Amino acid sequence: MEPSIKKSDFVLRPYMKSSNLRATFQLLNTLVPYVLLWVLAAKVVERSPLLLLPIIGLLVLFSLRCFSLMHDCGHYSLFTSKRANRIAGFILGVVNAIPQHWWSRDHAYHHKTNGDWERYRSIGDFLSTDEFAQLSAFDQKVYGRLRQPWIIFPGGFFYLAFKPRLILIAELWGCLRYTWQGWRNNPQRPLTEIISTYQPQQWNGTDEFWDILLNNLVVLSTWWVLCHYLGTAFFLGTYAVVLTFSAALFICVFFVQHNFEGSYAHRTEGWDYLQGAIAGSSYLALPGILKWFTADISYHSIHHLSERIPNYRLRACHEHNRHLLTQVTTIRFRDWLACSKLILWDARNNQLVSIEQFYQQDQAQRMTPVAS
Repeated sequence: MEPSIKKSDFVLRPYMKSSNLRATFQLLNTLVPYVLLWVLAAKVVERSPLLLLPIIGLLVLFSLRCFSLMHDCGHYSLFTSKRANRIAGFILGVVNAIPQHWWSRDHAYHHKTNGDWERYRSIGDFLSTDEFAQLSAFDQKVYGRLRQPWIIFPGGFFYLAFKPRLILIAELWGCLRYTWQGWRNNPQRPLTEIISTYQPQQWNGTDEFWDILLNNLVVLSTWWVLCHYLGTAFFLGTYAVVLTFSAALFICVFFVQHNFEGSYAHRTEGWDYLQGAIAGSSYLALPGILKWFTADISYHSIHHLSERIPNYRLRACHEHNRHLLTQVTTIRFRDWLACSKLILWDARNNQLVSIEQFYQQDQAQRMTPVAS
């Protein structure tokens, strides 16, 4: 990116306008087909299970779109009001079993630190080359295995289906133990006062707690009802497949938009927000239909320049500022496997490297004669 380019050079503000009409239409053209596809799936499975396959494919795509719109709600950009975004985000989060407000807080941190690899280590919590070098040979192999492309399937499913339930259970248990110990040490102290001093590890503030609690209650209740009416094996089996593949797709999209050859991966000292948005975010070239299902998140540099631009204005904003985006890397889905190898951060050279590149560099350094 040219050093003379400043954020003020970009025309962003005219596109930072949310439309309740467009947002409502997007909500309806996503949730209504999603529900109808479930109804159709329940009827089709009784007659011809093979016909269920294309329906599951569509459910995966609509689940992906639900997540994409939920992402907009987390930035308070889909609707004009914060309340409307919170309500819509909660509903969309229930579809994919993820508490929207809790997820959005972590995602907001990613936006604040994109390209600063000392503070945010991407979606896989990747190691630096120095940290990797300190591992034993066995641990290095384990690290590499756990970050193979196939891990996105069980990993994505666990993240959506189980993690929100487990963090709620873990925190409630932690709060219970803390309260019990506090009461044992001082039986005269009011329980409400003891509970109020508990510091949760998994969420910040009461808003996130209620979001996680209500999400779990609604999700688990919905699962129970649908198992009752649609059949446990059919619903859980189909839902698991849908969650697994939609999560994998979204992880793929997120990954290649930040982990690619030449991506901006800087230390905190000297880190630049604008460089992180432009050089640390790619443009993902997708067919038009997939751009719709991902709510135009492929225009990712613009999204990082201003997360308040709703998805339905990203493309227009990208086109308006195209002359300033000449240094943005274009990525295609066929580049996924190559990008998936970049799982180490070379802090000395401010770049992402593969484990193979690390071993090559390490061997070259060992073979380089030391000057006398």
